[in-house]
Amino acid sequence: IPYTVTILPSKVHGTLTAPASKSSMQRACAAALVRGGVSRIVNPGISNDDIASLGVIQSLGAEVASLQDGSLQVHSGKRKNVTQQKPIEINFGESGLGIRMFTSIAAIEDYPIEIIGEGSLITRPMDFFDEQLPKLQVAITSNNGKLPLSIQGPLVPKDIEIDGSLSSQFLTGLLLAYAAADASDVTITVSNLKSKPYVDLTLKVMADFGLKVPENRDYKAFYFAADTKKKQIPLVEYHVEGDWSGAAFLLVAGALAGPISVKGLDVQSTQADKAVLKALADTGCVLSIQNNQIDIGPNGTEHAGKSALKPFQFDATDCPDLFPPLVALAAYCNGTSVIEGVSRLAHKESNRALTLQEEFAKLGVQIDLQDNLMLIKGGMGVLGNVTAHSRHDHRIAMALAVAALVADGPISIDEAAAVKKSYPNFYRHLQDLGVNLRP
Repeated sequence: IPYTVTILPSKVHGTLTAPASKSSMQRACAAALVRGGVSRIVNPGISNDDIASLGVIQSLGAEVASLQDGSLQVHSGKRKNVTQQKPIEINFGESGLGIRMFTSIAAIEDYPIEIIGEGSLITRPMDFFDEQLPKLQVAITSNNGKLPLSIQGPLVPKDIEIDGSLSSQFLTGLLLAYAAADASDVTITVSNLKSKPYVDLTLKVMADFGLKVPENRDYKAFYFAADTKKKQIPLVEYHVEGDWSGAAFLLVAGALAGPISVKGLDVQSTQADKAVLKALADTGCVLSIQNNQIDIGPNGTEHAGKSALKPFQFDATDCPDLFPPLVALAAYCNGTSVIEGVSRLAHKESNRALTLQEEFAKLGVQIDLQDNLMLIKGGMGVLGNVTAHSRHDHRIAMALAVAALVADGPISIDEAAAVKKSYPNFYRHLQDLGVNLRP
């Protein structure tokens, strides 16, 4: 992908299959590592975050092989004979889920581990581990609450209380770590838990891999009973779901410039971002949801030069990754749309609230921030012949690209390759739908 990609106003048409979910893929990698034995991952993801997770489980002793049908076979056993004094180094790239999930899992081991990352991950807060891992008998040092981290276990499951307001991903890591350590008669108590659907996904993946699954007590406590055992499954075959987070951009593209059809999405999924369907439905776009396909397109013609799409109100507290595609959608709705949950955006690849406000201002779209609310004033048209910047944030790059489809002229996006983090084929998929773009 070149440094700058220019999207020309384009109609989209045709059928696409959604990319693999990195939320599902990364959890599958972790569960395959934790369960031991042989697991097969079907429809594996190919994003940078997915590749980073595969590297992490290999660093922790798993063997990964590609099979002829495109699936991956993971063989995980207890790492043996680790006697060297030099720590094993684990690199999470820029994966926020990866580091928040795998750090607790890595703490199961009884040898020193150095945890590093790249890009925006270096600046993300990791105080959670400084505060919580010592309670579980894990030695840890950090760089004032940031990377790099040095840890040495083994982690011992105990009753523990954690704050779930920053991210549910820390809880996901502890749940998998406790399962790996065969936790018995212990409880993880959680306050202010955000993104509950992602915890549902974690628990479902744990069950699919035969791991010990805790009792969910209304998302306030997770109890590992003394008498629950992990299931003995000779070979786990796990199918990675289609990604609602990435597909949200395709669906918005369809609503603005379609019609298109998107396949490969599970409408029964526990992924939080399937809530995008509610916002889309509220705009009045043409939307048909079937078990194996979603058809979506604009609603009729413009009236008096204004979009026929209606503004919407949406609570994104549990699905903050939907802010970027919904801002692109709101820019073309005839009125002010309101999205709640701005507080969840500070510690993403960029401070997404400010980044969206500043980059969409270049397109002539006014975004106001009021406490926990984002107000997007749509229906005024989106400027063309401008250059915006992804700010090294994959979802900002995709939001700008989708907004460009019905802009007044071409929109150029600098640092366009940021999409590799979650959706490497994004621009190619746009071209498959008929989008005219140039490097």
